[in-house]
Amino acid sequence: MTSSTVLVTYGTTNGSTARIAETVAEALRKDGLAVDSRPAVSVTDVTPYDVVVVGGGLYAGRWHKDARRFVRRHRRELVKRPLWFFSSGPLDASATERDIPPVRGVRRAMTELDARGHVTFGGALEEGAKGWLAQRVLRSGKGGDFRDFAAIEAWAAEVAREARGTREGDG
Repeated sequence: MTSSTVLVTYGTTNGSTARIAETVAEALRKDGLAVDSRPAVSVTDVTPYDVVVVGGGLYAGRWHKDARRFVRRHRRELVKRPLWFFSSGPLDASATERDIPPVRGVRRAMTELDARGHVTFGGALEEGAKGWLAQRVLRSGKGGDFRDFAAIEAWAAEVAREARGTREGDG
Protein backbone atom coordinates (compact mmCIF):
# COMPACT_ATOMS: atom_id res chain seq x y z
CA MET A 1 0.00 0.00 0.00
CA THR A 2 1.27 3.44 -0.78
CA SER A 3 -1.14 5.30 1.48
CA SER A 4 -3.65 4.21 4.11
CA THR A 5 -7.22 5.35 4.05
CA VAL A 6 -8.92 4.89 7.41
CA LEU A 7 -12.61 4.53 8.16
CA VAL A 8 -13.69 5.58 11.65
CA THR A 9 -17.28 4.48 12.10
CA TYR A 10 -19.56 4.39 15.11
CA GLY A 11 -22.91 3.64 16.66
CA THR A 12 -24.32 6.35 18.91
CA THR A 13 -27.68 7.40 20.29
CA ASN A 14 -27.07 10.80 21.83
CA GLY A 15 -23.84 11.85 20.13
CA SER A 16 -21.25 11.10 22.82
CA THR A 17 -19.66 8.24 20.86
CA ALA A 18 -19.81 10.31 17.66
CA ARG A 19 -17.75 13.03 19.38
CA ILE A 20 -15.19 10.40 20.45
CA ALA A 21 -15.05 9.04 16.89
CA GLU A 22 -14.51 12.55 15.50
CA THR A 23 -11.68 13.07 17.99
CA VAL A 24 -10.09 9.78 16.89
CA ALA A 25 -10.48 10.76 13.22
CA GLU A 26 -8.94 14.18 13.77
CA ALA A 27 -5.96 12.70 15.64
CA LEU A 28 -5.40 10.22 12.79
CA ARG A 29 -5.54 13.08 10.27
CA LYS A 30 -2.96 15.03 12.31
CA ASP A 31 -0.77 11.93 12.00
CA GLY A 32 -0.97 12.20 8.21
CA LEU A 33 -3.61 9.56 7.45
CA ALA A 34 -6.58 10.07 5.13
CA VAL A 35 -9.69 9.50 7.25
CA ASP A 36 -13.43 9.26 6.70
CA SER A 37 -15.62 9.39 9.81
CA ARG A 38 -19.20 8.20 9.38
CA PRO A 39 -22.08 6.74 11.36
CA ALA A 40 -22.03 2.94 11.05
CA VAL A 41 -25.56 2.85 9.70
CA SER A 42 -24.47 4.93 6.67
CA VAL A 43 -21.51 2.77 5.61
CA THR A 44 -22.38 0.44 2.73
CA ASP A 45 -18.88 -0.60 1.62
CA VAL A 46 -15.55 -0.90 3.45
CA THR A 47 -13.46 -2.01 0.47
CA PRO A 48 -12.08 1.52 -0.19
CA TYR A 49 -10.47 1.52 3.27
CA ASP A 50 -7.16 0.01 4.31
CA VAL A 51 -7.80 0.35 8.06
CA VAL A 52 -11.06 0.40 10.05
CA VAL A 53 -11.84 1.71 13.54
CA VAL A 54 -15.30 0.86 14.91
CA GLY A 55 -16.77 2.46 18.01
CA GLY A 56 -19.96 1.85 19.88
CA GLY A 57 -21.69 3.29 22.87
CA LEU A 58 -22.44 0.78 25.62
CA TYR A 59 -26.04 0.32 26.64
CA ALA A 60 -26.98 -2.23 29.30
CA GLY A 61 -23.78 -4.19 28.69
CA ARG A 62 -24.11 -4.29 24.89
CA TRP A 63 -22.50 -2.32 22.10
CA HIS A 64 -24.78 0.06 20.20
CA LYS A 65 -26.91 -1.84 17.68
CA ASP A 66 -25.52 0.12 14.71
CA ALA A 67 -21.94 -0.88 15.59
CA ARG A 68 -22.97 -4.53 16.07
CA ARG A 69 -24.82 -4.58 12.75
CA PHE A 70 -21.91 -2.90 10.94
CA VAL A 71 -19.49 -5.58 12.16
CA ARG A 72 -21.87 -8.39 11.17
CA ARG A 73 -22.65 -6.89 7.76
CA HIS A 74 -18.98 -6.28 6.82
CA ARG A 75 -17.22 -9.18 8.58
CA ARG A 76 -15.83 -10.70 5.35
CA GLU A 77 -14.04 -7.46 4.50
CA LEU A 78 -13.12 -6.47 8.06
CA VAL A 79 -11.15 -9.67 8.64
CA LYS A 80 -8.87 -8.67 5.72
CA ARG A 81 -7.73 -5.33 7.16
CA PRO A 82 -6.27 -3.90 10.35
CA LEU A 83 -9.17 -3.31 12.71
CA TRP A 84 -9.55 -1.58 16.06
CA PHE A 85 -12.59 -1.22 18.33
CA PHE A 86 -13.52 1.28 21.00
CA SER A 87 -16.42 1.46 23.40
CA SER A 88 -17.81 4.40 25.31
CA GLY A 89 -20.09 4.33 28.21
CA PRO A 90 -19.10 4.32 31.84
CA LEU A 91 -20.73 7.34 33.46
CA ASP A 92 -18.02 7.63 36.08
CA ALA A 93 -14.24 7.93 36.24
CA SER A 94 -13.62 4.16 35.99
CA ALA A 95 -12.39 4.29 32.38
CA THR A 96 -9.62 6.71 33.34
CA GLU A 97 -8.69 4.71 36.44
CA ARG A 98 -8.29 1.26 34.87
CA ASP A 99 -8.53 -0.71 31.65
CA ILE A 100 -12.11 -1.87 31.13
CA PRO A 101 -12.26 -5.01 29.01
CA PRO A 102 -14.63 -5.25 26.05
CA VAL A 103 -18.12 -6.57 26.66
CA ARG A 104 -18.75 -10.18 25.62
CA GLY A 105 -20.09 -9.44 22.12
CA VAL A 106 -17.20 -7.10 21.30
CA ARG A 107 -14.67 -9.60 22.68
CA ARG A 108 -16.16 -12.31 20.46
CA ALA A 109 -16.01 -10.03 17.37
CA MET A 110 -12.40 -9.14 18.20
CA THR A 111 -11.46 -12.82 18.22
CA GLU A 112 -13.41 -13.68 15.06
CA LEU A 113 -12.01 -10.72 13.11
CA ASP A 114 -8.51 -10.68 14.61
CA ALA A 115 -8.92 -7.08 15.79
CA ARG A 116 -5.69 -5.43 16.88
CA GLY A 117 -7.07 -3.72 19.95
CA HIS A 118 -9.92 -2.32 22.01
CA VAL A 119 -10.28 0.44 24.55
CA THR A 120 -13.21 1.64 26.66
CA PHE A 121 -13.56 5.38 27.15
CA GLY A 122 -15.81 7.14 29.60
CA GLY A 123 -19.11 8.27 28.18
CA ALA A 124 -21.32 11.30 28.46
CA LEU A 125 -24.99 11.63 29.21
CA GLU A 126 -26.30 15.15 29.40
CA GLU A 127 -29.62 16.96 29.60
CA GLY A 128 -31.73 16.46 26.51
CA ALA A 129 -30.57 12.85 25.95
CA LYS A 130 -33.06 10.62 24.15
CA GLY A 131 -34.64 7.53 25.66
CA TRP A 132 -36.48 6.66 28.84
CA LEU A 133 -33.44 4.95 30.36
CA ALA A 134 -31.25 7.99 29.67
CA GLN A 135 -33.86 10.23 31.28
CA ARG A 136 -34.05 7.94 34.29
CA VAL A 137 -30.24 7.98 34.69
CA LEU A 138 -30.22 11.78 34.45
CA ARG A 139 -33.01 12.10 37.02
CA SER A 140 -30.98 9.91 39.38
CA GLY A 141 -28.12 12.41 39.16
CA LYS A 142 -25.72 10.00 37.42
CA GLY A 143 -25.27 11.87 34.16
CA GLY A 144 -22.30 13.97 33.17
CA ASP A 145 -19.36 13.97 30.78
CA PHE A 146 -16.63 11.44 31.60
CA ARG A 147 -14.83 11.48 28.25
CA ASP A 148 -11.05 11.94 28.52
CA PHE A 149 -10.07 13.58 25.24
CA ALA A 150 -6.33 13.43 26.00
CA ALA A 151 -6.62 9.64 26.44
CA ILE A 152 -8.68 9.38 23.24
CA GLU A 153 -6.04 11.31 21.29
CA ALA A 154 -3.22 9.21 22.77
CA TRP A 155 -5.00 5.98 21.77
CA ALA A 156 -5.61 7.31 18.26
CA ALA A 157 -1.90 8.20 17.96
CA GLU A 158 -1.05 4.58 18.81
CA VAL A 159 -3.52 3.34 16.18
CA ALA A 160 -1.91 5.71 13.66
CA ARG A 161 1.57 4.38 14.45
CA GLU A 162 0.40 0.81 13.94
CA ALA A 163 -1.56 1.73 10.78
CA ARG A 164 1.52 3.38 9.28
CA GLY A 165 3.55 0.26 10.14
CA THR A 166 0.96 -1.85 8.31
CA ARG A 167 1.15 0.45 5.31
CA GLU A 168 4.91 0.07 5.24
CA GLY A 169 4.62 -3.69 4.91
CA ASP A 170 4.07 -5.02 8.45
CA GLY A 171 0.53 -6.23 7.84
